[in-house]
Amino acid sequence: MGYRKNGASPYMEERGPKASGHKRPAGRNNRFSDSDKSAEKRFSRRTSQQPSSPFPAKRASFSEYEYSPARKDSGPSRSAISPERPAESAEEKYILTGRNPIREALKNNRDLEKLLVQKGELSGSAMQIVKAAKERRIMVQVVEKSRLDEIAPNHQGLIAFASAFHYSTVEDMLQKAREKNEDPFLILLDGITDPHNLGAIIRSAECTGAHGIIVPMHRSVGLTPSAVKASAGAVEYVPIARVTNLNRTIEELQQKKIWVYGLSMNGTDYEDISFSGGVAVVIGAEGDGLSRLTEEKCDYVVSLPMKGHIDSLNASVAAGVVMYRIMSFRRKR
Repeated sequence: MGYRKNGASPYMEERGPKASGHKRPAGRNNRFSDSDKSAEKRFSRRTSQQPSSPFPAKRASFSEYEYSPARKDSGPSRSAISPERPAESAEEKYILTGRNPIREALKNNRDLEKLLVQKGELSGSAMQIVKAAKERRIMVQVVEKSRLDEIAPNHQGLIAFASAFHYSTVEDMLQKAREKNEDPFLILLDGITDPHNLGAIIRSAECTGAHGIIVPMHRSVGLTPSAVKASAGAVEYVPIARVTNLNRTIEELQQKKIWVYGLSMNGTDYEDISFSGGVAVVIGAEGDGLSRLTEEKCDYVVSLPMKGHIDSLNASVAAGVVMYRIMSFRRKR
């Protein structure tokens, strides 16, 4: 079908180098005519001005992307063409998964916010980790496996949340006040669970000269990455202590002749209070306010006057108002 019976096809006659009686036109011995050559020169100039590609023109095989010291020009390395791994988020940096990382964190006294343990029977190594966490008074929560799976894979039944900043102690705060020759000025938080509120309170405490902030271990947010970020660097200058029992801490402060003031909606106008001597202000959670027992432990209950239609303030805003009142009172003495 592709050939003629008595000779080659016309296409073959035109192109075939051995076709009888066929002569190439003048000037066709070279590949390009004059006009073709000028076009070639223009094309070569354009291409020479363009930056050369770092990749080989042909499709490279897998072996060409492997590192080989003997082949310096073997093409781009695998790291140059592989997709970049997404950066680790701020939250992920403080999540410890698996038994070995958590065990080492406990050995090195790293501050941990809490330890999540998979529900069920624990093996020997897991039991030792839980025991060590309880000895250090770290909150331990028993949860379903599905909850751990949502946080991180390959958790081995244990996930720990490390603190984004180190904790201090109440005694360190009191020592800080003594070094400055000042009466203690402390902030106690009762049930503050929003990290942004905690960060804002830390920031106000630093600006008003407070010597430290005390948070309970349970029912309260700790030094999470979000709280540290919201403090805008103030966490570097304000000690934060975490205590097991806030009411017991209040009693210990009172024994050191520090007056404890609870901030509530039904109290004495804060402008009528003389914040003299050592001061500790207790801030309750939004909505719930101070817990009943904590409010009973306070020496005074104070409130902020309200004139508008809204009868409550954000916890961090209310804390800031009281802290500035205390700072103003001390400056005028």
